[in-house]
This record gives sequence, C-alpha cells and structure tokens, in this order.
Amino acid sequence: MAPSGTLPKAGKLASLRQFARRRGVVERCEMCSRELAGDHQHLIDPENRRLVCACDACAVLFATQSGTKLRRVPRHTRFLPNFRMPDSQWNGLMIPIEMAFFFHSSPHGRVVAFYPSPAGATESLLALETWNDVVKANPILEEMIPDVEALLVNRVGAARGVPAQYYIAPIDECYKLVGIIRLHWHGLSGGTEMWRQITSYFEALREKAAIPREDVPTDTESVPREIANA
Repeated sequence: MAPSGTLPKAGKLASLRQFARRRGVVERCEMCSRELAGDHQHLIDPENRRLVCACDACAVLFATQSGTKLRRVPRHTRFLPNFRMPDSQWNGLMIPIEMAFFFHSSPHGRVVAFYPSPAGATESLLALETWNDVVKANPILEEMIPDVEALLVNRVGAARGVPAQYYIAPIDECYKLVGIIRLHWHGLSGGTEMWRQITSYFEALREKAAIPREDVPTDTESVPREIANA
C-alpha cells in the first residue's frame, strides 16, 4: 500500500495525464505565448479573415488599425434600438436566413455580408444599392471601422412579431455566433440546444452592449432582449 498522503505510481501517472490535458486547452497569446484569460482580445487578418488570440500588451501594438497585416478588434458593442429596416429592405439584401452580419472588407473594397450556417460563415451576394439605402436610413453605420466592426442583425421571429435586434459589434462576436451554430447544430432546423445557445448569446450581448446617445429610447419601457425559438 502506498504511504499515506501519496498516490500509487499508476495514480500519479493518471493525474499527470489529466493535468496535461487541462494544460493543453489553455489558450495562449499567438504573438508572445503568454497564457490568456477566457475573455481575451483578438486581432484579425482581413485578407484571410483569420482571428488571432492576443494578450493586452500585444494587442495594443496594433491599435492604429493601419500599416500592419493584423488589425486590433475593438471590445465594445452598441445596441441600436431605433434602427430602421423595413421587411422590404431586408428582403432586398437577399439574405436566405433571418440572421447575418455586414462589414466593410478592405481587401475587397466593399461591404460584404455573411450568415451563420452549419458549415460556418457563408457569404451572401449583397445588393450594394440596397445597402446604401440602409446606410442612408441609419447614418451610424458610417462609423463602423472596416474589417473589425460589423452590423449584426437578428430578425429571427420578426414575421411573428418578435422585435428584431441590431448591433454594431466586434467582428469576433459575429464569428462567435457562427461557432455556436456550427458546434450545436443538429437535424434539419438546428435543434433545441442550438436555439437555447443562440438565445443565451443574444441575452449576454444585449447585457453588455451600450446604447448610442442618439438611440436612447425616450420612453421607459425595457428593450426586449430575447429571441424566439425556432
């Protein structure tokens, strides 16, 4: 029998394997290899649309957003309660589902549109004329920083009267939504667990989002935060 307070050799090996597995999933800065917290910063390579995990010290080196291959992704999200987009305008954007994000791609020199799918982020053909109409109705979109900020739209349930949600969000938040759908999709319509995860995602996003001063509602009613399960 092993002495009190010690593990048999086999037990020690098992503990070491478990420790190694736990250490193996720790995220590290891809610039300096420093261990990262769960809520860490990201850089993005606009050419390849690849996110890079970064510590605060490394991320600040890319704060100018120009002259480097990588761009620092901002951390603030803005909720747009007064966003104007009638159904006819949304339909004109030719997005096949009721959820998408739009951002200005520097490599392409234009606004691009993506929607989440079981296969990942899928690009949709965007009618530029219709997008220009959206911007005219919502000038705040002109403030979006190319490559790193996007208009994130959630219109799931809008046909049944569920209020649509619009955000100017960091691009990594958009890809986080893509990851949730890709990871949890089951069956033909996604499954109950996926929709539960999406609901939690938008609740958390709304919780931390700021409202631009010009969009602060004048009434005292709370802004709906939930989306309908499909």
